Amino acid sequence: MADKLSILVVEDDDDISRLLCGVLRKDGHEPQPAYSGTEALLYLEQRPWALVLLDLMLPGKRGEELLETITARHGCPVIVISARDGREPKISALRTGADDYITKPFDLEEVSARVESVLRRHRRLPQQPGPRPPLRHKDLELDPEARTLTAGGTELALTAREFDIVALLMASPRKLFTKANLFESVWGEEFLGGGDNVVGVHISHLRSKLAKGNPEEEYIETIWGMGYRLKT
Repeated sequence: MADKLSILVVEDDDDISRLLCGVLRKDGHEPQPAYSGTEALLYLEQRPWALVLLDLMLPGKRGEELLETITARHGCPVIVISARDGREPKISALRTGADDYITKPFDLEEVSARVESVLRRHRRLPQQPGPRPPLRHKDLELDPEARTLTAGGTELALTAREFDIVALLMASPRKLFTKANLFESVWGEEFLGGGDNVVGVHISHLRSKLAKGNPEEEYIETIWGMGYRLKT
């Protein structure tokens, strides 16, 4: 692997933490274990991270609270790894900003594959020579270099996938994107049945954040049975 990336592993179970750090080292990354939410916060303030693997049931500061903090302040991708199975915990984590959700007990090869998939999506756009100009639509301004988005002059805290979705829409403001278009472009995977709900959740979350920037404006239009596009 060409890139050795720093990955924060937030897991209070020593055996599980050791397993996760081991598979990350095997893949050529540099894992840093944190055994509580409070310890994880200290590491997050010290340096940027390529990815966070996050357990939800943590001492010190709950995983849900930590996920909110990472989404609002740090912007790095997050994979939740939790014993909480079922639809509701997964949907809640995705709405809060998680990029993926793995249920315990897990397969180490699956963890490795999902980590590489999230990292690949996060850095999938090739670096172009020279600065890329900002994209604008209504009172939205997107800076592709700084990966920031403002609505009505307010900077919004977006997850990596939310930013990629709105960047895709703003790059082709007249194009109608199907859910399959968005999923395959942003997630970098083949669109299967589960992708339908995943795209819908992220669009809903993105709309909520845009409304906080300017509640008087509507930016994303749903064309029922077809997909999404920017609202003119």
